[in-house]
Amino acid sequence: MTKTVLHIDSSARRTGSVSRDLTAQIVERLGAAEVIRRDLATPLPLLDETWINANFTPADQRSDEQTQLLAQSDALVEELKAADTLVIGAPIYNFSVPAGLKAWIDLVARVGLTFTYTDQGPVGLLEGKRAIIAVASGGTEAGSAIDFATGYLRHMLGFMGITEVEIVAADTLAIDEGAALAKAKAQIETLAA
Repeated sequence: MTKTVLHIDSSARRTGSVSRDLTAQIVERLGAAEVIRRDLATPLPLLDETWINANFTPADQRSDEQTQLLAQSDALVEELKAADTLVIGAPIYNFSVPAGLKAWIDLVARVGLTFTYTDQGPVGLLEGKRAIIAVASGGTEAGSAIDFATGYLRHMLGFMGITEVEIVAADTLAIDEGAALAKAKAQIETLAA
C-alpha cells in the first residue's frame, strides 16, 4: 500500500479539467495513508537571477534574504522527498506541459537536493519513488512525435532518480472524448495500489 502521495495538479482550469478528474481517481485508487496536495494553478515564482545566485551560494554562506528566497523551493523539495508516489496531472498545452508545472520542476530540480553531479554524469537522489502522470489533451496523442510533455516529464523525473513512471492518458479528447476517457479509466483500473 502506498504510504504518502504527492498529488500535483497543473491544469489552469480548476473546474471541468479532465486531468484533475483523472488525478483524483488515481489518488482514490491508491488509497494512501497521507496525501500532500499541490495545486499549480496557484502560480509559483519563476526563476530569476537573484534566485539562481542564492541557489548556487553554499547553504552555510547564504544571507537571510537568500535563505528566505529559497524557502518555497526548499518546501517543495521536502514535499517531494516525503512522498512514496507522485500523481501528476499534466494537460498538454501547446504540445508541452503547463507553465505552472515547468515552474515547479525548475524549483525542485536542485543540485545536491534532488540530483548530484558525478564523474559519470548527473545522478538522481530520489530513487525508490513511483510517479503516475495523468495526461489529457485535445488533439495530441500521448507518446507521439508531437507530444513534448510526457517525454520531458519522464526525463526530468528520471534525472531526479524517479524512474518508475506510468502514464494514464486521456489523449485526443477533441477527436473521440468517450473513447479517450474510457481508455484512461481502464488504465486507472490496472494501477497497483
